[in-house]
Amino acid sequence: MRLLGKEKRDTNRVGEISEAAIITRFLQPGYVVLTPYGGNQRYDLVIEDVDGQFWRVQCKTARIDESGMILRFSTSISNVTGKNRQPRNYRGQCDYFAAYNERLNKVYLISVDQVGSSGASLRLAPSKNNQDKNKLWARDYEL
Repeated sequence: MRLLGKEKRDTNRVGEISEAAIITRFLQPGYVVLTPYGGNQRYDLVIEDVDGQFWRVQCKTARIDESGMILRFSTSISNVTGKNRQPRNYRGQCDYFAAYNERLNKVYLISVDQVGSSGASLRLAPSKNNQDKNKLWARDYEL
């Protein structure tokens, strides 16, 4: 039996896979997960914690770099509909990034204010020169 669907993944499909994995990871320990209606919000979902607080979450796909030592994901989006094509970051418009890496099958949750305005790097392994001071370690943000 052949499965229905596309054999090759486009960027929308990759994003859908990441978002589904992130939602699943939040549901497993008991978070309430809310998804906004429509696609015009600057966040992909809202989670409610045990204290009844709501947090806006932007889902991202994290990729392992060529060295295999760093996870990277974008923390901005380019405006593709108007004349101004400057990247827009998420500061003040969501609270957390949840980044999923399919190869590792892991989700990382990190505050928007802890990463750069255009991209984020989470270290998987120590650098060869051991200059890892002030680096963000993936293991510290694993959900």
